[in-house]
Amino acid sequence: MQGLIGKKIGMTSVFDENGKYIPCTVLQAGPCVVTQIKTKERDGYDAVQLGFDEKKEKNSTKAEMGHFKKANTTPKKKLMEFSNFGTELKEGEVVTSELFKDSTWVSVRGWAKGKGFQGVVKRHGYSGVGDRSHGQHNRVRAIGSLGASSSPSRVFPGTKMAGRTGGNKVETHSLIVKIMPENNLILVKGSVPGPKGGYVIISK
Repeated sequence: MQGLIGKKIGMTSVFDENGKYIPCTVLQAGPCVVTQIKTKERDGYDAVQLGFDEKKEKNSTKAEMGHFKKANTTPKKKLMEFSNFGTELKEGEVVTSELFKDSTWVSVRGWAKGKGFQGVVKRHGYSGVGDRSHGQHNRVRAIGSLGASSSPSRVFPGTKMAGRTGGNKVETHSLIVKIMPENNLILVKGSVPGPKGGYVIISK
């Protein structure tokens, strides 16, 4: 799978040749440095490890410094492995957004914004139970019944309840609207998971 580590810059909009308004997300795709080539003989599997975003040396451990020095590059904040990359690469080589110049669609994986502990109305879209009438207790936004009381006398696993919301990995398939290789920027149609400045994995 060919891909790059990137960063979500923000959102904008463009007009196509027919004058249609297209909302877009701006992604910085690379440049990524090949920090390690893993082989089946030495590591047990084949993969290409890419590094993205500069990291200060004072914030890097000696083990990290040795790892990046072997690839003749500076420390990186984000590392990611790609299996079946399909292109012969060498350690220290730089991969840019030109990787996607012949692509129409890309897969974008990001980490959704964390919402903390939320109730069922926000977490699962419940409308609430009961009417807002006189004498109603604080049951308007409650979950309601969790199951029968007599049999099976327990709550089934997977029942929609309150809990931690967001912060999970989300994958979207996005249409490439425009590629700006001089700045390593990609405009994709629609939204992409995660906050501004959040890391994303962009793959073909």
